[in-house]
Amino acid sequence: MAGRGSRLRPHSLTVPKPLIPVAGQPIVHRLVADIARILNEPIEEVAFILGDPAFFGPDVAQELIQLAEGLGAKGRIYRQLEPKGTGHAIMCAEPSLSGPAVVAYADTLIRATFALDKEADSVIWTKKVDHPEAYGVVKRNHEGHITELVEKPEQFVSDEAVIGIYYFKDIGQLKEELQKVMDQGIMHQGEYQINDGIKALMAQGKIFKSSTVDQWMDCGNKEITLKTNTQMLGFLQEDGAPLRAPDIELSNAEIIEPCFIASGAVIKDATVGPFVSVGPRTVIENSTISHSIVQGDSHISNAHLSEAMIGNHVVFDGSFTRISLGDYSRLE
Repeated sequence: MAGRGSRLRPHSLTVPKPLIPVAGQPIVHRLVADIARILNEPIEEVAFILGDPAFFGPDVAQELIQLAEGLGAKGRIYRQLEPKGTGHAIMCAEPSLSGPAVVAYADTLIRATFALDKEADSVIWTKKVDHPEAYGVVKRNHEGHITELVEKPEQFVSDEAVIGIYYFKDIGQLKEELQKVMDQGIMHQGEYQINDGIKALMAQGKIFKSSTVDQWMDCGNKEITLKTNTQMLGFLQEDGAPLRAPDIELSNAEIIEPCFIASGAVIKDATVGPFVSVGPRTVIENSTISHSIVQGDSHISNAHLSEAMIGNHVVFDGSFTRISLGDYSRLE
């Protein structure tokens, strides 16, 4: 999670993209919890690869360590100070690369019910897609094992897209191959890629299998993040998960479910929902809001919003309907 999230600006200017909340919880928190649930065994360590400490500072690091500790695991922070690709990012966590491990890119969310095959040398998580030519996909042999990774195939190879989550029975083997990739200077558009390490393991005859997730949700830009927020709220409602804090204040307010409303929120003379996430201590008054994310400590008044994304500590009073405001903005 070392990138600056440029496609999600202005929301990623002050908060790293994986810590932006979706349906009331930061993206990376949901992802780590979902992976832990699928693994269904004790986790010893969660390693986070962050970028420049000037942006991913001590507060971010401490939040992530607490996330790991909440799973009964040790949290470790590593730094990727230059954007040299996924393979390089993994190697920045070299001291942690031993034994069974999962590698995940922290800008995606999943829903999955499969049981992970831990006897395989590696499992690549996939999602069936309608337009495989737009993705990296897996190619299988007659035994169903993955034999090749094909990027944006012009001819049909399979409809199983690689989503960026991998299990390795011994990640030390991947470490060895990625070290060779870096020593030999094998780069693509100036970056070292995880795929080159994976392909080397396949060439050695390692058994790669796939597990297909039920849902794969991206958080790459504002429009996609809002869609993911809508999907996740729907899933949480189906699961019967609590979506309202006990100390919110409602006054002449209509809440159209599903909505997530965080602790200390105040909603007066307003209609909120469906598919709205409201952050802690935010005040919404004389407004109608649907299909939107409003983060914490903001004040929204006299608004009629749909498909809006509003950051923390924002003051908004106006007639715009589709807006994107980063932290500490004022529009009055």
